Amino acid sequence: MTDSLRTRRAAGGECALCTPAMRALTVFDGEKGEMENRKKGKIVIAGGGIAGLPAGIYARPAGFEAEIYEKNPTAGGQCTGWNRKGCHIDNCIHWLNGTKKGTSLRGVWETVGALEKDTRFVESDRFFTSMTGDCRVTLWKDPERTLAELTSLSPEDAEEIRKFMRHVQYAADCEMPAEKPMDAMNPIDCIRLGASMANMPKVMKEYGSIDMKAFAERFRHPALKALFTDYMPADYVASSFIVSYASVMSGNGEIPAGGSLAMTNRMVKKFTELGGRLHCSAGVKRILIADKRAVGIETEDRQTVEADYVISAVDTMELFSRLIGEQYMDKKWRACYEDRDSYPLFSAVQAAFAADASAYRETGICFFDCAPFSVGERRTERLSVKSYEYEPDFAPEGKTVLQVNIPQYDREFRYWKNLDRETYEAKKREAANAIGERLAAQFPELSGHMELLDCWTPVTYERYCNSWHGAYMSFITKKGVKSFRVKGTVKGVKNLYIARQWIMAQGGLLVAVTAGKFAVWRIVRGKTV
Repeated sequence: MTDSLRTRRAAGGECALCTPAMRALTVFDGEKGEMENRKKGKIVIAGGGIAGLPAGIYARPAGFEAEIYEKNPTAGGQCTGWNRKGCHIDNCIHWLNGTKKGTSLRGVWETVGALEKDTRFVESDRFFTSMTGDCRVTLWKDPERTLAELTSLSPEDAEEIRKFMRHVQYAADCEMPAEKPMDAMNPIDCIRLGASMANMPKVMKEYGSIDMKAFAERFRHPALKALFTDYMPADYVASSFIVSYASVMSGNGEIPAGGSLAMTNRMVKKFTELGGRLHCSAGVKRILIADKRAVGIETEDRQTVEADYVISAVDTMELFSRLIGEQYMDKKWRACYEDRDSYPLFSAVQAAFAADASAYRETGICFFDCAPFSVGERRTERLSVKSYEYEPDFAPEGKTVLQVNIPQYDREFRYWKNLDRETYEAKKREAANAIGERLAAQFPELSGHMELLDCWTPVTYERYCNSWHGAYMSFITKKGVKSFRVKGTVKGVKNLYIARQWIMAQGGLLVAVTAGKFAVWRIVRGKTV
């Protein structure tokens, strides 16, 4: 067992530089202009994740030199995977928002090469399954099947179930904007946005002011209470769950075949084919500022790289605490980082196993009760396990990869962070063994037919990605708390832009990819501080 994300599988796919995609790169939001007429310059990007790569890809056809400096041996940040004992572990994508053809976000994913017009998606008929005792409930992609199953299970909850499904459909009809930043929208843009999000106010009115715990309490049947507190933390605002299920149900939240690393590799290929330069194992020590203007970077090996514009695509606390200094952190950022009760963060302890395919018959993600145990001092009585049976290349023939995720918060991060190395490794082994025992207890056929591949913690994400407190999502949106959103600029510093999932709660890949696009949009339009 090791705590490394070093080894990766080279996976990818062909990258089509189609004419519509190139037009999307050179002409933002339908505004006229040609590459040769744009003011050219050099953009340096700190960080090669799912915000940094799109920033570089959008920068090239817009007429800029583009260089990305990434501290790790390969790009991708948290959207990656690694190999253990002949198996591949996927770190990121459970489902990808924006996969539906014809949506603006699908256009962005195709423009940056993450998806292609013929990208194959995993064949799946469900969101997830919840097991409570002998009872099992599934949220299916087919809304009629979900409605029938839930109402058959609990007729006394039929009215609340129908209301839930009705609002999921409302959310499925909405499309997240991806053309330009919301703060830059003109009246016509706002009208179009309002039309595309026409039913979202209904969702927010019903579910935008309650958390998942309160949502679950609306149901009487214990299996439904479990179902609605399984997938997201209990203090997440319920509307987030509605939107998530709606994305999957509507076909706008599919899983690209090949997983996270394959998607990242397609983006890297697109960036380099466009003439961008990717420097790996080349961390950024600081961003250089002169006369209140970003003028370049200094790398960890003390090389100076001059630039006309700098885009920070690293963790935002890393930006403010080390690359430019906390004196540039404005009140909004500071208030959120300091108020852990209102703006909590979460990460996870995860363990991956290789199992005999014949010993495990479940598909997708399943939640189940287990004998109580503590992980990072957090008591766990319920586990989730995801099967990657749909990725035959992830394991040798006859095997499949199973992955368990246990949520961890700030307190648990501090627990893991404060352990000495020897104790840390021992506690990881202890957690992994406890997880394995509970998998075998729930699925007896697995006993003697699975092997631990790896176990990792919030400290892994901090070490590998410089993630603040090991968080792999942005601030959790809680009921009664204003959702976090910033422009992606730094007050008092010109020509410095932030492209990161942290600029908008609750983060994720869709925020990251559009943040990369929007950073270049601001440069092209001259929108800075």
